Amino acid sequence: MAEGSSSHYQILRVSVNATEQEIKRAYRKAARLAHPDHGGDPAVFRQVTLAYETLVDPRRRAEYDRRYASTRPTAPADYGGSEAPGPASRSTVHRPNVPRNTAGDAPVYVPAFDDPLEVPLLSPAEAALQVHGMPRKRGIFGAEARIQREMRTVQLISRQVLPAIPSARLINGLRSPSDNSHIDHAVLAGYRLALIGSMLLPKGAYAWDGVALRHGGRAVPPPQLDVVARHMQDIFPELNVTAWVVVHGPDTNPHEPVIDRYRHDDRGGVQVVNAAGLAKGLKQFLSSGPVPNTVVVPVLARLLRGMH
Repeated sequence: MAEGSSSHYQILRVSVNATEQEIKRAYRKAARLAHPDHGGDPAVFRQVTLAYETLVDPRRRAEYDRRYASTRPTAPADYGGSEAPGPASRSTVHRPNVPRNTAGDAPVYVPAFDDPLEVPLLSPAEAALQVHGMPRKRGIFGAEARIQREMRTVQLISRQVLPAIPSARLINGLRSPSDNSHIDHAVLAGYRLALIGSMLLPKGAYAWDGVALRHGGRAVPPPQLDVVARHMQDIFPELNVTAWVVVHGPDTNPHEPVIDRYRHDDRGGVQVVNAAGLAKGLKQFLSSGPVPNTVVVPVLARLLRGMH
């Protein structure tokens, strides 16, 4: 097992929800096998010890999880590496003699839950859920308005995107790896990850110039997701990470407000769209990736550990 190729949970062969006692039992077993006095590899023993020391300490474990239990796994065999964040994406690589999977196919879990060489990081029931977490109150100011717009985004994705892509997993309430802020929503499908922020604005036509939404002399900056997307891309180099901001109007019309592009080169790669634009754009982005019907269990597990 190469150093850095697996998370501490994988090294000890425990789930991400393992208790302290389960971690201690797993460590004793792994240490016996890896100890140099018993013919084990010293490098592996150091990994086992570090994994145990991190996960058995609640403070260190929480900090490790906040970084999404960062590792740098390799890209899938039919994928030519990670893509830079932004709206443009590489076309799907299809190799001869490899069945083509579509986003509408039933989910395939990688690694498979019946693989005798793997200890699942999540239970099959947890991995099968399409929605994880819900918006909840945090802070003092504007909580009700924030929850309202986030709930509208959850409903939009749940009704318009998830039924079309059975492998898609919506995770609500992630902690940002950049600072102590929060990411409203993330959608994972195959090797693509979309980070989503929400806004609630009056009706009208807004011009998006890559920095702010402009309307009647007023400039409204959207959530700053470009830096967060770059950090998430570093944490998950095997994924193509993009950032989106959905702008809801005061009613349920998905085409309001109207978002006009003032410039064609969105700086930072953040897509600013209304509800209809998000539903259409997300389905296109997620379904056009490699093996879009795949649920990559280690990535999903790491995201779930990053929820606030």
